[in-house]
Amino acid sequence: MTSTGDSGSEGAGGKDGDRRAQLVDAAVDHVAAHGIGDLSLRGLGAAIGVSHRMLIHYFGSKEQLLVEIVRASEQRQRDLLSRLRAEPGVSPVDAARLLWRQLTDPQLANQERLFFEIYGQALRGRPEAVPVLDNLVTDWLEPLVAAEVTAGSDPATAHNRARLGLATVRGLLLDLLATGDREGVDAAMEEFFRLYYGPG
Repeated sequence: MTSTGDSGSEGAGGKDGDRRAQLVDAAVDHVAAHGIGDLSLRGLGAAIGVSHRMLIHYFGSKEQLLVEIVRASEQRQRDLLSRLRAEPGVSPVDAARLLWRQLTDPQLANQERLFFEIYGQALRGRPEAVPVLDNLVTDWLEPLVAAEVTAGSDPATAHNRARLGLATVRGLLLDLLATGDREGVDAAMEEFFRLYYGPG
């Protein structure tokens, strides 16, 4: 992993946000590769090339950093979907299949586990995790609804279909993590695609 360094920009006005984003990106990559396990800020800092004090400066606590990792991972997935949909000749169902393959890549399993772990902590009301619930659904609904409207759905139907699609993907991801039944989960997703997009 590329080191993010440990000098210079933390007090430099607008560069502060850039530095924070760089640290989150490095942390996301580390979690994807190694999981969280008994991860500490000191251990994470050593792995990505910064001091644990710098991580505390930017994030306050390990729990708040984990929330930011989840948010950044979700944003990466939305960005990927946008890129796939912008590819010439890629149909909506093809884009959905490509995104599903990415989400179920074994290399991303640690990120998916972290997502559900933090989600569960937030639902139990842990103060450090609760902020992850902000926009956890709505940030996805906006681009999904827009795509449905572009495809010809009326706004109300588009919203319902977008929420259904998001819930199905998250449910099957949880199924895959819990059971390890990739063949069964992939078959269920293909059936969903058939029902959602139509045959063909």
